[in-house]
Amino acid sequence: MHVERYEKIFMALTLVVLLAALAAIGAGVFAAGVHLPSPSGRMDPKAIRQTPPFDRPGIREVAPGEYEAVIIARAWAFEPNEIRVPRGSTVRFRVASADVIHGFLVENTNVNVMVIPGQVAEVTARFERPGEYVFLCHEYCGFGHHQMFGKVIVE
Repeated sequence: MHVERYEKIFMALTLVVLLAALAAIGAGVFAAGVHLPSPSGRMDPKAIRQTPPFDRPGIREVAPGEYEAVIIARAWAFEPNEIRVPRGSTVRFRVASADVIHGFLVENTNVNVMVIPGQVAEVTARFERPGEYVFLCHEYCGFGHHQMFGKVIVE
């Protein structure tokens, strides 16, 4: 008789934990705007320098207050490693790897993507406050991984 009671308690607790986990995921997706980025394109990493827009990495204004930052991740640097935008700008980052898996994380923003050779990672952030926002590789990519960083300067 006691075993049946404990089984019911255990099943109820399992259901509560499952519902709490689903609520946390739902809150992250809908309230906090957390989502998985999808690759916005494919490319041959060996031909990255001949593939638009990666043949001209850098920042360009695409509309008033909107910018596109095209960045190449390679062992052990980002190109370019410094981006300047005005305060209140929206920046769409398009990042591709020329060699191995890298990460691209911009501190104090929602930008956090894995950069896989052959795929173009795309993510957007809005910069309301002036200052420097460090970006770095968060996937171990070899001996010089600790030197792989740059910054977004919001003026």
